[in-house]
Amino acid sequence: MAEVVPFQGVRYNPELIHEMADVVAPPYDVISPQEQDGFHQRHPNNVIRLILGQKFPSDSVHENVHLRAGRFFEAWRSENILIQDSTSAFYLTTVSFSWQGEQYRRSAIVARVKLEPFDKGIILPHERTFSKVKSERLQLMKCCHANFSPIFSLFSDGEDDLSALYRLADTTVPEVDLVDDKGHRHCLWPISDPHMIHRITSFFQHKIIYIADGHHRYETALNYRDWVKETDPSYSPDHPANFVMMSLSSIEDPGMIILPAHRLLKQVSDQEFARLMNGITDYFDILSFDTSGGMEAALSEFSASLAAHSDRKAIGFFSRDKSLLQVMTLKEGVMARLLGEKIPAALRDLDVTVLTQLIMVHVMGFDQARLDDETKISYRTTISDAVAAAMEGEADLAFILNPTKIDQVRRVAENGLIMPRKSTYFFPKVISGLVFNLLR
Repeated sequence: MAEVVPFQGVRYNPELIHEMADVVAPPYDVISPQEQDGFHQRHPNNVIRLILGQKFPSDSVHENVHLRAGRFFEAWRSENILIQDSTSAFYLTTVSFSWQGEQYRRSAIVARVKLEPFDKGIILPHERTFSKVKSERLQLMKCCHANFSPIFSLFSDGEDDLSALYRLADTTVPEVDLVDDKGHRHCLWPISDPHMIHRITSFFQHKIIYIADGHHRYETALNYRDWVKETDPSYSPDHPANFVMMSLSSIEDPGMIILPAHRLLKQVSDQEFARLMNGITDYFDILSFDTSGGMEAALSEFSASLAAHSDRKAIGFFSRDKSLLQVMTLKEGVMARLLGEKIPAALRDLDVTVLTQLIMVHVMGFDQARLDDETKISYRTTISDAVAAAMEGEADLAFILNPTKIDQVRRVAENGLIMPRKSTYFFPKVISGLVFNLLR
């Protein structure tokens, strides 16, 4: 079903770039302004100049961040800072990391994947996207004609048919081996053996691909392909704009970690807070935690309780001004009774749906415009960071979630449904800068 093919990747020249850790960066959408500045200062050829360049007050349609990225990319290639591989290959990658005291390794295959509309059921999304972000990314692609960051996607490998490929990570020396700022080790092996290439392409012909991270980039790739089709006389079904670079990992990979995306709500009115306080007891059992003895001890008990009640759709809540720290566990049958006809079962089962549709919309009275307003809702992936942000005044309220399960992601995608934004945070993110894909 899916067309997954090798490609001649563009990579940093090891003869000129001696420390690969100096030129890579996380995906653009998880880089803070402080991190952005740091990557710019770290190395003149850091990938940040391609994926998230600096903007200036004087920018215009004739001189802007996207045009500068295009010039950087062209210059680095002409100076052999970036060089294209001479043969087509898949790229086996691994990321080794620790989480909560345990060691993990996640494997992936970086490949070109043929673009398909979602309604064909070959490549499936699971989250909503922001139109403004897609517009920004499209301008970048029009100026650079390349993929700089692979879309992180999933497939089911229940039979472990690619085990021979993954064993290369244990038996051969990688061409790229670096440790990033967070202590995560990233390795890369080009796979150009014809037998292995055939095995991989054949394997994916019978697979459905689920987008984990990079929905904006995938939809932008579709828009870019349509733009090329309209403007390039040489366009054909074999044109590289018909493909997008993906990092493909097995859903069953033991290193598949999903973190929650805790919500920070800003500019919550007194009326909205009152509706919350008055309404939640109708739908939730409330367990409160005493913070007078210190926040650290209270958060320890709170976190344990939230995890222990994960099967009951537990939502954590913190308000600095009201000194409230609570775990709210959903009463039985509430979602089916209130939203059964409006929301399919695969979505009703999600904690983020309980938070979004029951608490924010039904109880607090938020409309769609409020849910879409990025200036009023922000996110954190750890409980301590979310609570600290609220305590420091960055937000009025913090809602704390248990992580979405991988089977829930698959179920939602297979049913052709879409989760609320930021329902998942796959950890670690797929790093940018290991390999690039040319689109012309």
